[in-house]
Amino acid sequence: MTSPRTATDRIVTLDVVRGVAVMGILFVNILSFALPDVARLSPYAWGMTGPADLCAYFATMIAFEGKMRGLFSFLFGASLLLVVDRAEAAGADPVAIHYRRMAWLFVLGLAHATLLWSGDILMHYALVGSVAYGFRHSSVRRMIACGIALAAVEWLLLGAIALSFVAMQGADTPAAAQGLREFENGFGIPAPAILARELALFDGGYAGILHHNLSELPTTLYNTFFIGFETLAYMLFGMAALRSGMLSDAWSRARLWRWAVVGITIGIIAYAALSAWMLARGIDARSVIIAAFALPPPLRAAMIPGYAALIVLAARRGPAVATRFAAVGRMALSNYLATTIVMCFLFYGWGLGQFGIWSRATLYLPVLAMCALMLVWSRWWLARYRYGPFEWLWRSLARGRFQPMRVEPTCS
Repeated sequence: MTSPRTATDRIVTLDVVRGVAVMGILFVNILSFALPDVARLSPYAWGMTGPADLCAYFATMIAFEGKMRGLFSFLFGASLLLVVDRAEAAGADPVAIHYRRMAWLFVLGLAHATLLWSGDILMHYALVGSVAYGFRHSSVRRMIACGIALAAVEWLLLGAIALSFVAMQGADTPAAAQGLREFENGFGIPAPAILARELALFDGGYAGILHHNLSELPTTLYNTFFIGFETLAYMLFGMAALRSGMLSDAWSRARLWRWAVVGITIGIIAYAALSAWMLARGIDARSVIIAAFALPPPLRAAMIPGYAALIVLAARRGPAVATRFAAVGRMALSNYLATTIVMCFLFYGWGLGQFGIWSRATLYLPVLAMCALMLVWSRWWLARYRYGPFEWLWRSLARGRFQPMRVEPTCS
């Protein structure tokens, strides 16, 4: 069994789950790096060449879409609480430490979003994490109750969008027709001119992409409100998981199995039903909006703790493998940003210019290669250095001084 803590008092199981999450996020983000934006939810918009692509679409939807982002939010909440607890135990000011960390994380995210990729999530986490701090002294029961309420709010918001689409389909007005065209551009098959503009943008030079990223900043910040309720819910669930002992490896094997089996089974059965309905409708815009966009939030809320429980169980059975995943998790920020650099270079015009060329299924070849690279380089790096390069930068900025970087050799 993997020891829950190391000599430096890190919770290894937490690092393992974070490592799985940061690799799993790439299975979804790859679609935004390599294909027109609408193709992430609408498979026939771009990148469909055969049955393998359709299988890849549904496999991603069922196993990864929303779940990996949610799992990472889950771990962010737990880590937030751990940092605050350690600050209080050391007699430091937890408020100052937390908000300095969030402020500099926002700055790093801002640089990431403008210079590289508009799909950044770091600014979002910094803003939502600032709110999550207010729940640090809540009971486990209250964290869970508030998380459920917040997830329900998110479900209502997404449901309202789906209902507006259904209402427009039943209306016969110019405004409804215009609204349906906009929905089709975002959830169905966009107008050829829209696809052509996006392909030209990302196949072009860096200046055009930089201008696009800057113009997208208001939308990126708006998403903090739009998906912030769900993100905060998952952060609270992660805080509750830490407080309850789930992520510190204190739960019994039987309890972990119950959570894993129930949460994942509920999600898979429900997603399978939604997938069958989408196929029956030909994966049109209506089915995408309802089944891939509006209905999944409660399913994700069930699956994310189930995934976490299953990963904790797997870490107990394979300590050697768990050590590698834990190294990836310890360098989650560096691995997340390194992934952006590598994938932007591969797909954007300022690099190898592969945007819009690969089919959906073949995109998972560079995903698997990148995951393998993370497993190798993270452990190699941490054998020589205390932190990942961007973790070191974040830590140094938040503390106002350069942190020691190299691992001191042990004396025999």
